[in-house]
Amino acid sequence: MKNIKKIFTVVIIAFVVFSCSKHDEEEIVNCFGESILVELKHSVDAGNPKKINYSIQYSGSKTISKVKWTFGDGSPAVTETGLTTSHTYSAAGTFEVKADVTLGSCTVSPKKNITVN
Repeated sequence: MKNIKKIFTVVIIAFVVFSCSKHDEEEIVNCFGESILVELKHSVDAGNPKKINYSIQYSGSKTISKVKWTFGDGSPAVTETGLTTSHTYSAAGTFEVKADVTLGSCTVSPKKNITVN
């Protein structure tokens, strides 16, 4: 069993070393750094408690090209070029919302649980 673990470890290390170029490694680090700069915010619409307004706050230097919103209620995902969107839920509950934010060649995906009354 120890030999299998050693062989597996060597294969994984070799795969990582030979499959990622220096540019790829830098891009992975850059994408991780950008993920810290992205925040998913929400607010309840004043006229309709089931309508939630969402926004992305980003404090980095890259350009956001699109945001793919998934609202957690089974409705189709929505792709926007702006940083805001709204969604009206058909029922009360707690939903996991995710925004796939494309920043250049990186995609970061902040998530948040929201409760709709």
